[in-house]
Amino acid sequence: MSDKKLQVIPLGGLGEFGMNCMALRYGDDIIVVDAGMMFPDAELLGVDIVTPDFTYLVENREHVRGLVLTHGHEDHIGGIPFLLSQMQIPVYGTAFTLAMVERRLDEHKLADKAKLNTVKPREKLTLGPFSIEFIHVTHSTVSCVALAITTPLGVIIHTGDFKVDPTPTDNELFDLHTFAEYGKRGVLLLLSDSTNVDRAGYTESERAVVPRLEDLFVRSPRRLVISCFSSSIHRLQTIIDLAHKHGRKLALLGRSLNNTTEIAHDLGLLTIPNGILLRPQEIMQQAPSKLVTIVSGTQGEPMSALSRVAVDNHKNLSIEAGDTVVLSSRIIPGNEKAIYRMINHVAKRGADVVYGSMNPPVHVSGHGSAEELRLVLNLVRPKYFVPLHGEYRQMAKHAKLAQHLSHVGLEESFVLESGQTLEIDRKGARKGEKVTVGRVCIDSGSLDEVVQDLVIRDRRHLSEDGFLIPIIAIDKNTGKAEGLPEIVSRGFISLEESSDLMQEARQAVIKTLESSSAEERGDWGVMQEKIRADLRRFISKQTSRRPLIMPVILEV
Repeated sequence: MSDKKLQVIPLGGLGEFGMNCMALRYGDDIIVVDAGMMFPDAELLGVDIVTPDFTYLVENREHVRGLVLTHGHEDHIGGIPFLLSQMQIPVYGTAFTLAMVERRLDEHKLADKAKLNTVKPREKLTLGPFSIEFIHVTHSTVSCVALAITTPLGVIIHTGDFKVDPTPTDNELFDLHTFAEYGKRGVLLLLSDSTNVDRAGYTESERAVVPRLEDLFVRSPRRLVISCFSSSIHRLQTIIDLAHKHGRKLALLGRSLNNTTEIAHDLGLLTIPNGILLRPQEIMQQAPSKLVTIVSGTQGEPMSALSRVAVDNHKNLSIEAGDTVVLSSRIIPGNEKAIYRMINHVAKRGADVVYGSMNPPVHVSGHGSAEELRLVLNLVRPKYFVPLHGEYRQMAKHAKLAQHLSHVGLEESFVLESGQTLEIDRKGARKGEKVTVGRVCIDSGSLDEVVQDLVIRDRRHLSEDGFLIPIIAIDKNTGKAEGLPEIVSRGFISLEESSDLMQEARQAVIKTLESSSAEERGDWGVMQEKIRADLRRFISKQTSRRPLIMPVILEV
């Protein structure tokens, strides 16, 4: 046994959904597992995406041996362009995952510099002291892997996102055998997905959606419009097969959907029969009873294809009375209002809308429920356990579930949060020092448009209290005000209510000017701060509100 310690360093994805990123360090060697992003919550005004703070990796760039990917969902690969713009490291993943990454890198003009290396399940890769075997797992997209990482101190298994699907539509079974083999040999640490720990039993197989979708193909008298996640290749294949079986032509609407299906088809992961595809401009010419359209935008995103179709603002598709619209997806918490608003628009057009929980289901989760999590724990039999991918309550519940399985040889579970490290050496495992983590907010998806906390604070301030702009003209020779100041107000107070208050506010600004020395009046910066402070004090006293105040001084 070496005296060096093994460090588990979560940079994102623990205690939150999205931004999954985990660093493993042994001595002076680091590997990174996934580099995801998340979509912002309502508090992050004007922000488009959020990525982890990669400061720790950038500061240790000479030690980072590579980035290893589990699968191609945005919460695992969406941060890669922002990481590779700061440091050059090799990236390893399955062909489909890397094709999805390459599309993201193309958008940021980084694809030519990136070192992308394709791996397959059962293959092994050596990076410094780490030997990594890729293990096939089933999930809601294709070509997903778990990682068995052999270190000088023992084996770490990182499950990635998974469910144990006994009947996957592509017949590629979850590799329980390899998990069991590692379990027999001894596993030092298991890092496992906690997303569905709250759900009892087993998650239904992807094949469970086939009966409901088939029923819809049979019973829908007119146009069938189905929306699902663009990365759900298994679901797309099911819809394509049913369209072919029932003699319906197929059209695809949405940029993400077209990109993903093109990638999957090129890699042989999606089979599209000849003659079935329509161009978008041919949709409305096709007999409604002979058409199915797959549309992106399951979460009611404002400019997505389905949102535009719902308000009859799409150039290629209009929903009419008697059509059937199916949301073959889950409602992601936080998106309820946008989704239900979209459903209402569709319903107003006279269409039947199919969504939500039903039996048989129109959507199944891609994450394992409690019994599947228990199964993996029983097979792997780890010495230590760290739950991943979930909010704190879910990780805590997963840790308790593991502790109840004392017969598997588990010594201890650790519920970590992003930035809280775990250290393992020959003496055992313990929580270590914290590292720098955080969120980096990006506007417009641009690498150079990072939004600072100060900007978000100002946006929140503006949304709550509005702003005031006092405009003061000062004679540059005498330093005296030329007439009364003007005050522009937005989002602060209505014009009917404001006349008296604004008159008093103007007087407060004049008072500040008159009480200032000639030297102060000659310094714009000093006067702006004095006016801001005095006017803020006046407004707060009169209204108990704190609008953003931005004085403008004109020299005349």
